[in-house]
Amino acid sequence: MKTSKLLFATLAFVFSQAFLPPLTPVLFAASAQLPKGFRAGAAKLDVTPRLGLSVPGNMSDQKGAHVHDPLHVRALVLDNGETSMAVVTCDCVALYDETIAAAKQIIQKQTGLAPDRVAVAATHSHSAGPTVSVFQSDADRDYLAFVSVRIADAVRCAANNRRPARIGWAVGSEPRAVFHRRFFMKPGTMPENPWGKTDDKVKMNPGVGNPNVVKPAGPTDPALPVVAVQDTDGDPIAVLANYTLHYVGGVGPNHISADYFGMWADMIEREWAAPPKVNKSPMVAMLTNGCSADINNVDVLGSASKTRPPYPYYQMDKVARMVADETLRVLRTIQFQDTVPLDARMSRIDLRVRKPAANDVNEAGAILEQAKGRELRGLREVYARETVLLAQYPDTMQVPVQALRIGDLGIVALPVEAFVELGLDIKKQSPFPTTFVVELCNGYFGYVPTVEGHELGGYETWRARSSYLEVNAAPALAAAALELLKGLKSPAK
Repeated sequence: MKTSKLLFATLAFVFSQAFLPPLTPVLFAASAQLPKGFRAGAAKLDVTPRLGLSVPGNMSDQKGAHVHDPLHVRALVLDNGETSMAVVTCDCVALYDETIAAAKQIIQKQTGLAPDRVAVAATHSHSAGPTVSVFQSDADRDYLAFVSVRIADAVRCAANNRRPARIGWAVGSEPRAVFHRRFFMKPGTMPENPWGKTDDKVKMNPGVGNPNVVKPAGPTDPALPVVAVQDTDGDPIAVLANYTLHYVGGVGPNHISADYFGMWADMIEREWAAPPKVNKSPMVAMLTNGCSADINNVDVLGSASKTRPPYPYYQMDKVARMVADETLRVLRTIQFQDTVPLDARMSRIDLRVRKPAANDVNEAGAILEQAKGRELRGLREVYARETVLLAQYPDTMQVPVQALRIGDLGIVALPVEAFVELGLDIKKQSPFPTTFVVELCNGYFGYVPTVEGHELGGYETWRARSSYLEVNAAPALAAAALELLKGLKSPAK
């Protein structure tokens, strides 16, 4: 997956773009010569794939057959005259770290913005384009190249759009849309996992109204941090928010959609923005994902008759409206500052890979031989393929961890689907008064359950390309993030 010929061929093209002469002067190299003052710019560009490509996010491979709403890459550039940074969101299920690194190299070449000052996050729409290979869907070479360059283009456009600005933030809460998705079940009711065992202690998504459900296996995080940027005339430039909800889904058959992330952005851009002025770039709204690997929008303990969506996109729109309304309420409370300190740091930590044993690989190979010539069916066959592919992975991975500082606001970027407890732990221990965590940022290294989550088992722990880092990955990532935050809060003189 991560070292495939497809990915290398794609990145060869993308890296070639990084070494082309810049079409405009390097934007940030001259920042120190400009009058000091806070400036910001935002931009969004279309990254909707052509129809017929894979739509990753399911056990089986599905091909896009209809575009319900366009996909976007959105960028916000902040510049206080001394330091600059960029935050980017992309409507996709995930992005490889190599793909993002290639985009960052183009960004540095064309704008002068260093890679450790750029954070690129996937929104985690399960109805987007083929940016990663998961289960029976594979990434597409041409689309990967397009997305990489488009990320760089968005940052460049956002930098071009910079104008004198002010910034502020506040935190809201929307508890009605988030539910824990892992549940303890009554003894003797646990179904088999891909290896024919029933020793998992929790089950993901057991079904609404399931009489065998005992209780959820963890908490939720309803917090809704909102960052707002406006120009010195009071016209909005961007809104950057963070919400701990996996995705909503409920699209039409084989539809391309940005999920509720796109609906929320449309609502904010329509309802918060001032009437557009021809001499100013439009306002851009960006929603990032918190640590939501074990959080979704399914009320398992509720009534099935009350929670079943009556038609496609109904639930998605309902959730987007809830989150947008709270975002708009929070926006009205924000006090803006004329300038703030900006800083960013990144490190990489080595984490072991939970590779299968030789006998597991041999058994998986025999299962695949029996299924040869047709689409894989059921967990046993799908995870047999995952076992064979995961055996080709290296023994360790270098996983990037990033932290950003915007005044007294701390932002952590993790390239994994993390359990909600990891995000709550980082926020609790952060030296900043306000902190939020963005998952699936700067790469894709699969699920990261807590240590206890591994002990309980369940889908998120099942060894595959979607979950392969060591059992102690969560505390290691938290420690690295907190170390970066502490360094940003009290930088060495």
